[in-house]
Amino acid sequence: MKKTKLMLGDNIESLKKLPDNSIDSVVTDPPYGLSFMNKKWDYDVPSVDFWKEVYRVLKPGGHVLSFGGTRTYHRMVVNIEDAGFEIRDQIMWLYGSGFPKSLNIGKAVDKIQGNEREVVGEMKGAGTPGSTFTDENGRKFNSEYIGTKGQSEWEGWGTALKPANEPICLARKPLSEGTVAENVLKWGTGGINIDGCRVSGESWGSRPNTNKPKYGGSSYNDSNTMNIGGEYNPEGRFPANIILDEIAGELLDEQSGQSKSSGHKIEKRNNNSKDIFGIKYYHREKSYVDNGGASRFFYQAKVSKAERNMGLDGFEEKEINFTPGFNSRDESGNIIKSDGTLMRPIIRKNSHPTVKPVALMTYLCRLVTPPGGIVLDPFMGSGSTGISALLEGFRFVGMEMDKEYFKIAEARINSYEEYRKFIKK
Repeated sequence: MKKTKLMLGDNIESLKKLPDNSIDSVVTDPPYGLSFMNKKWDYDVPSVDFWKEVYRVLKPGGHVLSFGGTRTYHRMVVNIEDAGFEIRDQIMWLYGSGFPKSLNIGKAVDKIQGNEREVVGEMKGAGTPGSTFTDENGRKFNSEYIGTKGQSEWEGWGTALKPANEPICLARKPLSEGTVAENVLKWGTGGINIDGCRVSGESWGSRPNTNKPKYGGSSYNDSNTMNIGGEYNPEGRFPANIILDEIAGELLDEQSGQSKSSGHKIEKRNNNSKDIFGIKYYHREKSYVDNGGASRFFYQAKVSKAERNMGLDGFEEKEINFTPGFNSRDESGNIIKSDGTLMRPIIRKNSHPTVKPVALMTYLCRLVTPPGGIVLDPFMGSGSTGISALLEGFRFVGMEMDKEYFKIAEARINSYEEYRKFIKK
């Protein structure tokens, strides 16, 4: 059985070649409509017509997981909804490695007014002024002062926050059968893989001795009281709609401090709650016996820099963060940003600027795809979703219109087994 189908060209035209109700899930990272680095493909969010084609090929009850930008997420979600999908939730991916892209207003004002600024720092990795430093690719650059401070009233003002999250829309094609259970039996789609995506933890506490009804299921304590609870599951905590990277996890733990889970039953409803028959009921959950920071309650996707270029041994290295007309260079080869600050060139074999970590994408594929299902990514980019789908035992359909990115994705997907070491056991 063929595991992959990679399609080069316009994705709407590629989608038209797929049969109705043939795809189990869609996991994708589409354009955010931000004109990122002046890239033409990022001029707008996907249209309603595009999502209608996705709707057609997805099985009833099939889920879509689509990344979005913080400024344009609403536009994407409205288009998904207008195409006929149900918006089920929003997953927030929090990361600590984002780089601030704020204009230094004080510096810009000083430039207009001709004010002199005090030098207070140098480029990281540089020695004394006029000396050189070597970057990770062995290229040498002159040391430059980049830390300055002015005295105007606008010093310390900027235009943007540090990016630290990307929202992910969780949508579902409406069921064709009467209930989720009936839809799952017919199509294999409609639910999400809770147990397969539980957040693993430390040891669990044992249930204390009690005369109360057995935890889990529904059982009567006396003639007018019953206990209703979810089944105790030692495999991990219920997955949340927040995902962290390791840096974000560490930052959260610094803020939350250390806490301990007691391991006792937690009553989730008031003891005076009654059902339609007038019977009192309780809902209890078993908690962990563990301690640590708040990050232990959320899935953490490890991000590895080594992933980006894996499988691309024969590819040429390219500079990915310089765009003529968008920024310029100084005489030493450093990139001059629009606010006048300097940035070192980034040279990689994988020239795609927004590569998602494989650990994150495997988790998302597993969350919404039934066993043996087909994952579709109509914005394949450099192929991280395809790698992840194959690592999880799914089949994959990928679409990409850029020939350069398509070749990169094809090579990386063909080498998918090399990426298994980045996946959490």
